[in-house]
Amino acid sequence: MTKPGIPKGTRDFSPDDMARRNYIFDTIRTVFKLYGYAPVETPALENLSTLLGKYGEEGDKLLFKILNSGDAFAGVTAPELENSNALAAKVCEKGLRYDLTVPFARYVVQHQNDISFPFKRYQIQPVWRADRPQKGRYREFYQCDADVIGSPSLLNEVELVQMMDEVFTRFGIGVTIKINNRKVLGGIAEIMGATDKLTDVTVAIDKIDKIGQDAVIDELRAKNITDTAIRKLLPVLLLGGNTDEKLDALTAILSSSVTGLQGIEELRTIFSTLQPFPLAQTVEIDLSLARGLNYYTGAIFEVKANDVAIGSIGGGGRYDDLTGIFGLKNLSGVGVSFGADRIFDVLMALDKFPAAATETTKVLFLNFGTQESLRALACLKEVRAAGIAAEIYPDPAKLKKQMEFANKRNIPYVVIIGAEEIQKNVVSLKNMQSGDQQNMDIRELIQSFL
Repeated sequence: MTKPGIPKGTRDFSPDDMARRNYIFDTIRTVFKLYGYAPVETPALENLSTLLGKYGEEGDKLLFKILNSGDAFAGVTAPELENSNALAAKVCEKGLRYDLTVPFARYVVQHQNDISFPFKRYQIQPVWRADRPQKGRYREFYQCDADVIGSPSLLNEVELVQMMDEVFTRFGIGVTIKINNRKVLGGIAEIMGATDKLTDVTVAIDKIDKIGQDAVIDELRAKNITDTAIRKLLPVLLLGGNTDEKLDALTAILSSSVTGLQGIEELRTIFSTLQPFPLAQTVEIDLSLARGLNYYTGAIFEVKANDVAIGSIGGGGRYDDLTGIFGLKNLSGVGVSFGADRIFDVLMALDKFPAAATETTKVLFLNFGTQESLRALACLKEVRAAGIAAEIYPDPAKLKKQMEFANKRNIPYVVIIGAEEIQKNVVSLKNMQSGDQQNMDIRELIQSFL
């Protein structure tokens, strides 16, 4: 007999877990709608040609590739069997989506004639990455994305920061929203004399919080970046002071880089526009923030929980021509993504889920037999019509068993309809926490819950 199990990096979710997850999705969805974003969904499967080459070399390694249907290995030659890339190209035409942004770019190009630009969409769906499972890192997880495409305005970045602030404030989580700009990183690569190694530089420094400065230096050296270049990088990463002081110091350092200065000016604009509108959360420049995905070109964001040791719980950035790889040029976009699974873990660690999040059934009608259950069903119809979640115990079991069921399910109220209640045309409502019990008619019962 096969022992039941699930793949590493995936999880089952109990009814209580699902109620909490739906609280997360509903909270984020509500904020998305407030800011004018409309829902879109794309398939779990994408053509590998859509996915490959969009996430950098490391990202491509984490793509889940799917064997072609039928005998996928028919016609595979011996040399192809010895070359993993050649084999994958031969037997896999599709893959599970790695994120929601690249499929969104594909969607925009395919449906461009039906879209009014700028186009604001949100998407709440699972993604898959062939990563090594560990705490806070899963192979299957949900992302909650909001993107606006077809506008280069930095007002979009400003509103995305405000939206992140709103979401985490509603959750009651203290976070730090970190902001940088890929143009600034490009300018740093210029002054290092390592423009041709921009990807290597950004991939390495993006790990500084995870592996530390010394390990980042070792990785840069492994990419043949000289010690002279590294010495020019380190002072930038260690800049202190407030936002204006950091930007002023950075302006002096990158004075010879047109690209770098453009990135600094974009950062100044974002922060100065936000300044008159106080935020509940901390927002700061982090010059070590790089975001590993290759398609970012401007402002980049990352959200860290202040009180729980876990990876980023949100992030995003500006991508100037992601749709260009699918044939639609000069269409700039920017977006953010909330990591629902890590947000779940943070809310659990901080005990921040509201009690109502896991409350499903409000009232349980007890079952005392055929006639009593028929009366209960008639009452249930009225209760449910009023929008109150209610159910009936399906069997005329012993009263103790039915009460224990209500307690295990955390159902706060039970309704008793026995022969006496039928004769008096009332129901008896019992509060399971206090033990209080009172008779009332069905209209009074409904009013008590509204």
